[in-house]
Amino acid sequence: MTPLDLLRRIAEVEFTSIVDQTSLLGTKLRILLRDTSYVDVWVSRKLQGRFGFLWERRHLDGQVFRYDNFPDVQWASVPTFPYHFHDGTQNNVVASPFPTSLEDGFRAFMTFVQQRIGDPS
Repeated sequence: MTPLDLLRRIAEVEFTSIVDQTSLLGTKLRILLRDTSYVDVWVSRKLQGRFGFLWERRHLDGQVFRYDNFPDVQWASVPTFPYHFHDGTQNNVVASPFPTSLEDGFRAFMTFVQQRIGDPS
């Protein structure tokens, strides 16, 4: 099972209250959410351990949330660098509140999304 397949299964099984549909789109996983926002997941095939999760909701309220560990020197002053969190906008970058492992970080990120959306049913 590939990392994206594993994360897809986690999304579909553990987050059914907010997940509407999942799709593999080339090198990323797209998770469509019940509030019409979506989460994109990218896992590097070349650089072991590199990943990013993006919750796109600009069309709803202008916000975007992203957790990634790409070593962008622009964020080198963040205490958890290279792990960092874009909190509401691309330029509001703070220390990561999520675990650093792919699977645990994904679960924590999706829990964050679920708490922000609430139970849509």
